[in-house]
Amino acid sequence: MTTPALLPLSGRRLPPLNLGASAFPHHRATLRLSEKFILLLILSAFITLCFGAFFFLPDSSKHKRFDLGLEDVLIPHVDTSKGGKNLGGFLIHGQGHDEHRHREEEERLRNKIRADHEKALEEAKEKLKKSRDEIQAEIQTEKNKVVQELKKKDSKPLPPVPLPNLIGINSGEPADPDIREKRNKIKEMMKHAWDNYRQYGWGHNELKPIARKGHSTNIFGNSQMGATIVDALDTLYIMGLHDEFREGQEWIDKNLDFSVNSEVSVFEVNIRFIGGLLAAYYLSGQEVFKIKAVQLAGKLLPAFNTPTGIPWAMVNLKSGVGRNWGWASAGSSILAEFGTLHMEFVHLSYLTGDPIYYNKVMHIRKLLQKMDRPNGLYPNYLNPRTGRWGQHHTSVGGLGDSFYEYLLKAWLMSDKMDTEARKMYDDAIEAIEKHLIRKSNGGLTFIGEWKNGHLERKMGHLTCFAGGMFALGADGSRDDKAGHYLQLGAEIAHTCHESYDRTTLKLGPEAFKFDGGVEAVAVRQNEKYYILRPEVIETYWYMWRFTHDPKYRQWGWEATQAIDKYCRVSGGFSGVKDVYSSSPTYDDVQQSFFLAETLKYLYLLFSNDDLLPLDNWVFNTEAHPLPVLHLANTTLSGNPAYR
Repeated sequence: MTTPALLPLSGRRLPPLNLGASAFPHHRATLRLSEKFILLLILSAFITLCFGAFFFLPDSSKHKRFDLGLEDVLIPHVDTSKGGKNLGGFLIHGQGHDEHRHREEEERLRNKIRADHEKALEEAKEKLKKSRDEIQAEIQTEKNKVVQELKKKDSKPLPPVPLPNLIGINSGEPADPDIREKRNKIKEMMKHAWDNYRQYGWGHNELKPIARKGHSTNIFGNSQMGATIVDALDTLYIMGLHDEFREGQEWIDKNLDFSVNSEVSVFEVNIRFIGGLLAAYYLSGQEVFKIKAVQLAGKLLPAFNTPTGIPWAMVNLKSGVGRNWGWASAGSSILAEFGTLHMEFVHLSYLTGDPIYYNKVMHIRKLLQKMDRPNGLYPNYLNPRTGRWGQHHTSVGGLGDSFYEYLLKAWLMSDKMDTEARKMYDDAIEAIEKHLIRKSNGGLTFIGEWKNGHLERKMGHLTCFAGGMFALGADGSRDDKAGHYLQLGAEIAHTCHESYDRTTLKLGPEAFKFDGGVEAVAVRQNEKYYILRPEVIETYWYMWRFTHDPKYRQWGWEATQAIDKYCRVSGGFSGVKDVYSSSPTYDDVQQSFFLAETLKYLYLLFSNDDLLPLDNWVFNTEAHPLPVLHLANTTLSGNPAYR
C-alpha cells in the first residue's frame, strides 16, 4: 500500500509510508533561465532608452532652458573655459546664458543617447548569435557572482560569547572489556554507514545504500544540503572519528549554501541542521558551525510572518514565502513542528546577542498559554491565520511528541530556572496520564491517541521516546511523584521492548495495537516496517542512566545485533519493509537520523555516564547535545551586547 509522497516526516518524524525509491520526490523542479530572459532584458533596456530620450531631451521649439522658477539653474559641467562658475561638477548660469552653447549641449546629449542606443542594439545582436549553452553559461556566471556577494554579506563576524562550562566531551571509556567491545562494534557500524555515504552519496541529503547513490525527501526541498553530514557530525566527534569529522567540516565550510531556491520543512531543518551545527560548534569550538547556524536561522525567520506568529510548516529559503502542508487539518500548523524550536532558538539568541529568536519562540508559548485546551490536552493542529485549534486529535507520537519533550527540556536547559515551561509540562503530562495512558489486558502500559472524543488503542514507534522523557522529568515533578514517573518510564520501555521481541527480526514495527487478543503487534501491512528509528533505544539509554538496570544494555545489544544482521548491506544500512517476515525486503534508504540518533544513543548506552552527563547537556529531539545555560536569567544572553 502506498500513501501520498508529500507526507512530511513531522513531529519527531511522521512515517514516510511509501517505502519505494519514488516515495520522496523532489518537491518541485528548479526553474531555468533561457534566452527569453536575455531578450526581455534587451527589450526593457530599449524601452528605457526611448523613454529617456522622450522625457529628458529639451524641446527646441520652446524655451532653450528648463524654467524651474529659479534665478539660476544647474547644468552638468562640460567646459568651464567660456564663463560661468564651476561648482562641484556643475555650472551655474544666469538667465542671460549663451543660447549657442545651450544648442551644443542639447546636440551632445542627443548624440550620446543615439550612441548608447546603437551600442545596446549591437550587444543584443551579439547575444543572439551565441548558442544556448553560451548564454546559459553567462547567466550562471552572473548568478555565481551574486551568490558570492551574498556570502560576503552573510559572513559578518559574530560577537564573542563566553562558552558555557563544557564537561564530558572526551570521555566515557568503559572499564569492562565486554562493554568496551560492544561499544567498539557500534563505532564500527557508524564508520560503515559514514564511509558508504562518503563514497556514494557525498553532498546529497541521504544515501540509497543498495542503489549506491544519493537520496532526498521533500522535507529538504530540491537541493543537496548534505543533511547526513550535518546530522552525523556530533556522533563522529564523540566517537573519536576525527578524520571523518574534519571531512564533514570541510564540506560544510565550502559547500553548505542556504541561498537556494528550495522549499524546506522549518521543523526538520531546525532540529537536524541548526541543532546539528550548534552541537558541532559547542563540541569542537569551530566558528564555521556557529556562523552557518546563524545564516540558516535567518532564512527560517520569514516563516513566522503569519497573522498569529505561529510559523508556517515550510519556507522557501530564497524567497521567504511560507505555507503549510495541504493535508494538515485545513492548512493548520502542527504542534510538534512549531513547538519544537525553543532549544535551538534560545541558543541562537545566546550566541548572537540578538533577542529575535528567543522572542519568536516565547511568543508561541504565550499564545498557547492563553488558549483553552479540551480536557487539558493540546490538539495537534493550530491554524496560523485564525489562532484556533484544528481537528481535536491529540498524540504523544507523531504530530505532538516533541512539543512535550521541549517543554521539559526548556526547563532543564535553563538550569531549571524556566519554571513556566516546567508548569506547562506538568499540566500536559497530568492530562495525558488521565486520558491517554492505559494498561492492556495483558498488563502492558501504552499511550493511545485521542481522536474526536475517543481513545484509539494504538501506539507508534515514535511514541516510545516518552519512556525516556518521563524518566528525565521525574526529578522535579509535582507532589513528590519522582518514583511514579520513573516507574512509568520503565513500563513504557518494557512495552516498547515487547513490540520488538514479538517480531521475527527483533526490530520494532512503525505502530502496534492493543485490541482484543492483539497486543504490541502491528496489524496493518503499512505499519510493519522499520526505518532505522531511534526512539526505543533512546528510552533504553535514559532508563540506563537513571537506574543502571543491566536489562537496558541487554535490550540495546539485542537491537544492535538485529540492525547489524537485517539492516546492514554492503553499501550502508537500510530500513526493512516487514519486521514479521524472515526474508524482508529493503526500503533502500539510510536515514540521516540513523547516524544522528540511533547509533549515538547505542554508543552512549555502552559508555560511562561521564560522557555527555545529563546535568550539563540537554539533547534536542534529533539527539544533538546542547549545553545547559547556567545563567541567573536565561532570557538574557551571556553575551554582554545582549544584556
